[in-house]
Amino acid sequence: MNKDRIEGSFDQAKGKVKEAAGKVTGDAKLETEGKADQVKGKVQNAVGGAKDKMKEALDN
Repeated sequence: MNKDRIEGSFDQAKGKVKEAAGKVTGDAKLETEGKADQVKGKVQNAVGGAKDKMKEALDN
């Protein structure tokens, strides 16, 4: 697991919290920020996964 995957997972978790807080408080901006953070985290996690696979392939 590399830095990108860790940060991606963190951004996804942070986004879920923001989205939930936005829904509870009725803050549409916060809810949207949360959704955006989740997407950013998923992309970063995918990049990290690709890097891991590439490194694994090069090691073999």
